[in-house]
Amino acid sequence: TGRDNKLQYPFQTSWGSTTRLIGACIMTHSDNNGLVLPPAVAPVQVVVVPIAQHKPGVLDAANALKSRLEALDLRVKLDDSEQSPGWKFAQYEMKGVPLRVEIGPKDMEKNQCCICRRDSGEKVFVSLDNIEETVKTMLDAVQQGLFDKAKRNLDENTYACATLEEVKEKMASQGGFAKTMWCGELACELKMKEEAGVSSRCIPLEQEHLGD
Repeated sequence: TGRDNKLQYPFQTSWGSTTRLIGACIMTHSDNNGLVLPPAVAPVQVVVVPIAQHKPGVLDAANALKSRLEALDLRVKLDDSEQSPGWKFAQYEMKGVPLRVEIGPKDMEKNQCCICRRDSGEKVFVSLDNIEETVKTMLDAVQQGLFDKAKRNLDENTYACATLEEVKEKMASQGGFAKTMWCGELACELKMKEEAGVSSRCIPLEQEHLGD
């Protein structure tokens, strides 16, 4: 909610709100290797990287894989550039693409591909027979995993405070978020900022009484 207690809807945002959402997504999920994007908002959800693409049949197999995944209405990119596989791995890791799918001659012999998750770095070899179901399941797992991790971080770093002194102590010693009562007056909000060094972030939709 805003300061005037009117509901703010997520798709009726100003440019300022939009850029803050992007910043929040980057700060919440990303790591020292670059972006980590939730599949729901990632411009590219799956990148297909052919291994030893100069060898017969590899690019055909990679294109077939791309077509199968695009048929699921997924946002898929095939990188058949002349860059090395290692360069491509680092590039799409930095860009936060949720899943990287690798396929090469040895994979083709075994009717498999290798899938790497951006959020955990986990790599698994999976059969091409059920690749559609596997990729959808893994994207759902990435989405849920990022949410659960962020929610856990929020809960573990939110502290209920009944007094101004409690707010000052928690913020000085631990940081995070103080959950406390507010009368709704700007003067009181500014006083909190002046004395405790904190500013308002949101009004929880589920209200509770913490003190007077």
